[in-house]
Amino acid sequence: MRAAFRLWRWLALLLLLLAGLSAPAAARDRLVVALQLEPPTLDPTAGAAAAIKEVTYRTIFEGLTTLDATGAAVPLLATGWTMAPDAKSYLFHLRPGVRFHDGTPFDADVVRFSLLRAIRPGSTNAEAAQLGEIAGVDAIDPLTVRIRLSTADAALPVLLAWGDCVMVAARSAAGNATDPIGTGPFRYGDWRRGDRLTLVRNDHYWGAAPALASVEFRFIADPAAAYAAVKTHAVDLFTDYPAPENVAQLRADPTLRITTAPSQGEVILALNHRVAPLADLRVRRAISYALDRRAIIDGAMFGYGIPIGSHFPPQSPDHVDLTGRYPHDVARARALLAAAGYPRGFAITLKLPPPAYARRSGEIVAAELRAIGLSVTIVPVEWAQWLADVYGRHQFEATIVSHAEPDDYVIYGRPDYYFGYDGKAVRGLLARLKATADPRTRHDLLVAIQRRIAEDAVNGFLFQYPHIGVADAHLQNAWANTPLQEVDYGRARFDDAGGASPITAARGVGGMWLPLLLGAIALALVVRATGPGWVLRRLGVLALTLAGASLFIFALVQVAPGDPAQFMMGIEASPQAVASLRAELGLTGAPLHRYLGWIGGLLRGDLGTSYTYRVPVAALLGPRLALSLPLAGLAMLLAIPLGVGTALAGARRPGRMLDRATGGLTRLGLAVPGFWLAILLVLLFAVRLHWVAAGGFPGWGEGAWPAVRALLLPALALAVPQAAVIARVARGALAEELARDYVRTARAKGLAPRTILWRHALPNAAPAIVTIVGLQVPFLIAGSVIVEMVFALPGLGQLVLQAIAGRDLVTVQAVALLMVAATVLASFLADVGQRLADPRLRGRA
Repeated sequence: MRAAFRLWRWLALLLLLLAGLSAPAAARDRLVVALQLEPPTLDPTAGAAAAIKEVTYRTIFEGLTTLDATGAAVPLLATGWTMAPDAKSYLFHLRPGVRFHDGTPFDADVVRFSLLRAIRPGSTNAEAAQLGEIAGVDAIDPLTVRIRLSTADAALPVLLAWGDCVMVAARSAAGNATDPIGTGPFRYGDWRRGDRLTLVRNDHYWGAAPALASVEFRFIADPAAAYAAVKTHAVDLFTDYPAPENVAQLRADPTLRITTAPSQGEVILALNHRVAPLADLRVRRAISYALDRRAIIDGAMFGYGIPIGSHFPPQSPDHVDLTGRYPHDVARARALLAAAGYPRGFAITLKLPPPAYARRSGEIVAAELRAIGLSVTIVPVEWAQWLADVYGRHQFEATIVSHAEPDDYVIYGRPDYYFGYDGKAVRGLLARLKATADPRTRHDLLVAIQRRIAEDAVNGFLFQYPHIGVADAHLQNAWANTPLQEVDYGRARFDDAGGASPITAARGVGGMWLPLLLGAIALALVVRATGPGWVLRRLGVLALTLAGASLFIFALVQVAPGDPAQFMMGIEASPQAVASLRAELGLTGAPLHRYLGWIGGLLRGDLGTSYTYRVPVAALLGPRLALSLPLAGLAMLLAIPLGVGTALAGARRPGRMLDRATGGLTRLGLAVPGFWLAILLVLLFAVRLHWVAAGGFPGWGEGAWPAVRALLLPALALAVPQAAVIARVARGALAEELARDYVRTARAKGLAPRTILWRHALPNAAPAIVTIVGLQVPFLIAGSVIVEMVFALPGLGQLVLQAIAGRDLVTVQAVALLMVAATVLASFLADVGQRLADPRLRGRA
């Protein structure tokens, strides 16, 4: 028992030591921003993912125009423009003295290259279809360019403000996915995928010099981790806070400032008009009457959100409030269903994608539809499946999703769109709108479009998704609620002289010498404990296992449903852009040919290129393993002494109070989920005591101690359940050994119980302990994804989750095979450990 108490005492002292190691406050020219999603690449002209624009738009890249808070186009890289009377050509005047980060001058040739590149055959630009109206681009002189259109478009300057239309240089465009070069106030610095991305100040920016020296983006999707990050000031700004349920609690913190504003995301109950009941206008209107928008907002979004009656943002000056068109009226809804021939309702399936707003709203909507007699079945789907089934193959009846793109009411003019609305009147209004420049006429047309969509009850219109920003109270000028939801980091600054997060990792010395030393020791033990014949047999089994696993993994991944190209491009991407990306990723080849190519690459040390990040998979695995392996090792260093010490404490007096107490503790350790323990540790040591950071990993380049310090709490969260498993196994093995004849003989000879336990029983119980430790290692390496999410750690578990969610087939295959190799290697090392612990095994060899 004293041994167990000593272990816990040393652990407590180690945590107490953290309290005295806070570093000096960070300078206030560095801004840390948290985002829910990580961008797959950094080229906004080659992907529709919103996270790309959140990181790169108005920081690295700029367009000819941008949008003000009213949604009007204003100059950016262009100083002004004139539109021809027929709205079929524009003359843009460019800003002089602008250069790209590599020194390339910005001029009319750059504009011509950028726009023609976006519409060329094979373009992966998500807005290639809309930009396809460009018939030509003429460089009149270095600072003047004419854009000719095939059809009249009075809103071209608005389209050119989108992130898909930023200016790129011919010399650097091909590398923008991983090494972006633009004209913006910040340059690309570093990207530790899965963790953070850093931008640094552009000292040669054409505009006002940014006050910030750097902007660091961290990717935190878990609500608990997000709460801990903002409460401990580990981040200075969370632009789209994912947990509205605790915003009221954050408002009470005077060191934080909460900003709420409507986004461009219209959350809708999308209906498939290709399904017979939903093709009937009376049925769709009945569904609209069934919806209680305020109840949905209160229940799903905790009161945050604005009810909408059509597909149009309420913050727009052209918005008209149509929520009164279909008030919540169950009786009227039932009457319409009866008139349509469905007095007893009908069955409908509601497919819900992963975001919390969709899942929470779906439960409430389902209850409201059941109240009018519909039989609703909820089917949760992942994003890849949603894109494949709902958006791609139109295999759905109803779904809930947010359409986040600005001015996306144009989708109601596309009969082939996923909800299949064939509205001739809307198409005519859209055509007139495109050819009209007069503001009053455009306003009237936009109002008419909204009314027509509402009258046709195309979808169930729920609410405008809210942007909830949580920021350090001293951060200024970092929010502009434009239709592009841009954060102008070029103007952002702190109004206090210094002091940022109370938790800042101290720099230390050291590096990765410890894993190398442990590897050398393990190799020496293997050579000593085994002969060459045994080693060769084990290596043969390992090779055969990996070969079989590779075939199984490849077959399983390749036959899974979903289209990676569609997922990467986003739901608004044109079919041509998706087809081009699919060909580029090699998804059109025969499976056998792809498998043989993959195996050949593995034999050459080439794990392939990530579909998501567009970098070699080996470059992704290296930093993840540099975190996950030490984390697993540290967790085992804590779990083994805790588990064995607890087992020894109980085995000294079997059946007594101490034994029963340790048994109860181990059962409690097995019952407590690791993620729940992780949250408790964060709330105690980070949020309340401010001893450690709430999450994140500084990297081994910052020194050994800061890195180990960041891993202590996650390691403890992983170690406690594993220690309970080890304690249970060790206690059983010790009980079995203590009942053997040699122990009774030792007692008869007068040996002390402690000597019998330590010198005789424990060595003979060691093989069972070594076996269970070997089985736990693979879980600790990649099975700790939830703990990694709580602590915002970019480990191997997070990479697995991101790769699966993103349909990154190459990365999924490589990581799965790596985990098979880790499992086989752990089993091999467990066998070695058993041979070291049991001389009888060495004798048999």
